[in-house]
Amino acid sequence: MTSDTYSALWPAPLAAEPIHATVKLPGSKSLTNRELVLSALAEKPTTLVEPLLSRDSKLMISALESLGARFSVEEDHILVSPIPSTTRPSDYSDNPADFIDINCGLAGTVMRFVPPLAGLHLGRVKFDGDEAARRRPMATTIQSLRQLGVFVFQDYDAENKLPFTVVGEGEIEGGELTIDASESSQFVSGLLLSASRFTNGLTLTHSGEHLPSMPHIDMTIDCLQKRSVAASKVSEATWRVEPGPIAGGQVVIEPDLSNAGPFLAAAMVAGGSVTIPHWPTSTTQVGNEFEGILTRMGASVVRDERGLTLTSSGSIRGIDIDLSIGGELAPVVAALAAFADTPSRLRGIAHLRGHETDRLAALTAEINRAGGNCVETEDGLEIRPSELHGCQWQTYEDHRMATAGAIIGLRVPGIEVENIATTAKTMPNFSQLWFEMLGAGA
Repeated sequence: MTSDTYSALWPAPLAAEPIHATVKLPGSKSLTNRELVLSALAEKPTTLVEPLLSRDSKLMISALESLGARFSVEEDHILVSPIPSTTRPSDYSDNPADFIDINCGLAGTVMRFVPPLAGLHLGRVKFDGDEAARRRPMATTIQSLRQLGVFVFQDYDAENKLPFTVVGEGEIEGGELTIDASESSQFVSGLLLSASRFTNGLTLTHSGEHLPSMPHIDMTIDCLQKRSVAASKVSEATWRVEPGPIAGGQVVIEPDLSNAGPFLAAAMVAGGSVTIPHWPTSTTQVGNEFEGILTRMGASVVRDERGLTLTSSGSIRGIDIDLSIGGELAPVVAALAAFADTPSRLRGIAHLRGHETDRLAALTAEINRAGGNCVETEDGLEIRPSELHGCQWQTYEDHRMATAGAIIGLRVPGIEVENIATTAKTMPNFSQLWFEMLGAGA
């Protein structure tokens, strides 16, 4: 079986013996899609080295291409020619060329990062996506654009979700803006990425009590600063981006540390060791938190010239942890907690109800379907030790649910993962990498 030919039910391979493998991961989705946006807005061309080529990044490329950027995609790099300056048409409302349809798929980065660019565009840009994408929260993006003076209209039954249409006037004044980004840090990042192109830049303040995945905002600020943009964190809930050009040049994309999670977890479930080469010594990726989390759950982690190596005896401890810093790590931690010898409590992740699927409900349903003992709480999960058995593990069109099922299947016979192909969202060759890690052909 190759990475492109999946059956509807994927028999998750068992680990017959301890794992000893090195897994080279593709580039970070979070970094790739941020850098694609900045490259489209830059004053000169950009070469992205070792980017991720997945469904999410291809959807981003398609969206930015429709707005005027140009891309030359090679095996290990992408050359991006930025969106050219345009003159406003005399009557773009009747010109079919000024009506653009953007397919967001299930990519939160596309549906939240690209609308501000559409406000800088001259014409109407409609955003829609997969059926599941229409359930994702979008009110903050829509309302923030309206507060910035951008006209946004929706289908009569959309109610602050996809689909919606942005009518761009070619410029956004910017200035000061207060939003509630409690449901996703992507609302903050989406505005900050385009803010240097606003006439007055942007001072953005989050007004809610809770802000998930703060490291992703730090990542956005870091990306802007490395592009010579004057961007800074003013306070715990306020950021400032000055108006000015975005530099082009060459940008090297780090490996995706969140996608490292399933492979590191595999060594904990099966015993043995897994090495992830080129693990950065300094990074804003939230996946870097796996080192501390998995150490608390019983693993040993070493960083050296090979990268990051995790070693485990196969014994897993339960954990009580606030994962608000990076809810995307929760499916891996929950899968490991299902094998732990003590109870686990995952907190601070209520926002996962608004991801590709309601991840809290999905994890609870599938762990329990496999014989586990998982209870959904107000802001997370409680998982107790139990004997697991085989089942059809549902993915809900969610790539992280699919990899969680693969982790469970390493130790539990008879786990069949429905639609493993959904991993193509961020890791098109997941199946191949998984089999190679186990020493088998895909």
